This record gives sequence, structure tokens and C-alpha cells, in this order.
Amino acid sequence: MDGERLEELRKDAGLTQEELGRMMNISKHAISSYERGKSEPSDTIKIAMARYFHVSVDYLVGATRDPRPHTDTPNVIILSPRLSKQAIQSARDFCAYLESRYTLDHDEDPE
Repeated sequence: MDGERLEELRKDAGLTQEELGRMMNISKHAISSYERGKSEPSDTIKIAMARYFHVSVDYLVGATRDPRPHTDTPNVIILSPRLSKQAIQSARDFCAYLESRYTLDHDEDPE
């Protein structure tokens, strides 16, 4: 992992090491260690961080300068890990409603 890049992303998001650690279910010490290049996060943590910061894992590990995530799935909505389970379920319910209301094969034009 490129520790300087992780630190920059974290600070740009206005997060402390403690806050990012809490979101990733790891310690503040682990975040500090990643940022200083003293240890390497698991692939699962790298993926979670990339998703949170809306960047590719390649960008996090320094393999590319292009931060854009590689995805085959357009129109992805990433919810904050700070949301409660009830809020996440409400967001899913609302997305299901939108899908039923505005699907492309629906009789009405969504415009």
C-alpha cells in the first residue's frame, strides 16, 4: 500500500486515523502503520478502503496514478459505513422503489 496516498485520501475526506480505523473495524495503530509503510493491510481492507474513497485498489497500492475505480457496474451508490442498519435498509427500499418506478422497459418515460 502507498502509505502517503492513503494518508492523503484520509485527510482529504476529513477523517482522523481513529475514525478511518473505526470504519474499517481496525485500530488507529493499524492505520498509522499502513500510512508509515510499516505494515500492509489485508486485501479485504484494501478493497474496503478503495470502495470507501472511490478509488481503485491499483491506485491505493501505487500501481497507477489514475484514481478512478475499475468497475463493470455503472450507477453504483456507495453508502457511508456510518449509517445505521435501519438507514441502509431504507436506502435499499428506496432504490427498489426507484427501480420499479423508472425501469427502462417501463411504459412511462422517466424523463
